[in-house]
Amino acid sequence: MSTTDMTTFWDGVYAARPAATDPRPNDRLTETIAGLLPGNALDLGCGDGGDALWLARQGWHVTAVDISAVAVERLAALARSSGLDDRIVTERHALHESFPQGEFDLICAHYLHTPFDVDRAAVLRTAAHALRPGGRLLVVDHGSTMPWSWNQDPDAHYPSPQEIAAGIGLDPAAWTVERADTPRRIATGPGGRTAEVIDHVLLIRRTA
Repeated sequence: MSTTDMTTFWDGVYAARPAATDPRPNDRLTETIAGLLPGNALDLGCGDGGDALWLARQGWHVTAVDISAVAVERLAALARSSGLDDRIVTERHALHESFPQGEFDLICAHYLHTPFDVDRAAVLRTAAHALRPGGRLLVVDHGSTMPWSWNQDPDAHYPSPQEIAAGIGLDPAAWTVERADTPRRIATGPGGRTAEVIDHVLLIRRTA
């Protein structure tokens, strides 16, 4: 499908639900960057904006991107109303076609899944190359199917963190895998529904 089709799909996903007024950050983000000095962060697939807003409140300068104009516009409005618009820049990108400019100390990609045929490994490889030396790329994927997920394929394969790292294909002389595990958590979905789910967590640091 075309980028226009992808944009229409994701605009529809966000437009179909109420705008979040106080979106929460992802647990894997808050636990991973504890103790890191704030710098420049890039949030790939910012969605409702919980990660970007939380990072900004911790002192980070955040570039938040999404393919959906609805998501980006809602986050920009939240940043303004929260007094964080000096720390959050929003941009719309179809990441397989364009990527934000600059170098970053932290790049996070939480649940950057799509039903469309996109070379995600290439996007993550581009992200790794946008890190400053010492910077980190945090990739958090679904490791199981949520009851409320749009993808209910019983044969869905969830690549392990090790498979994701191998697919990105980074030179180990310049990038080091600091974390690759599959923790569980209790997730809350629409209407307050809860379920135990698995996350696939990959943390890569640029060393040179």
